[in-house]
Amino acid sequence: MVQAIVTTAIRRHSSNRYLPTLETMLWGGTIMLIVDHIINGEITWTFPFFTALTQTGGWGIMLREMLTVGVPMSLVITAVWGIWALVKSRRSITA
Repeated sequence: MVQAIVTTAIRRHSSNRYLPTLETMLWGGTIMLIVDHIINGEITWTFPFFTALTQTGGWGIMLREMLTVGVPMSLVITAVWGIWALVKSRRSITA
């Protein structure tokens, strides 16, 4: 979600024509993960909202999952987008 927010802010001040696609990919992934976490009961409608925070050491568990799963997912999405943008830009040069 942080990367989606930053990408949205950058896109508003950038002329990169491929950035909206990355933004859409990141926000789509964010929404899918929120729905997944709600379905699996990892997010609740009452404080502290994240079930991991109801147990001792929950912050560490949650942070570790963000760093070991969330960051690599964001990097893969960005890499796929980068390859797509490169291919797309090369096609427009040759066309």
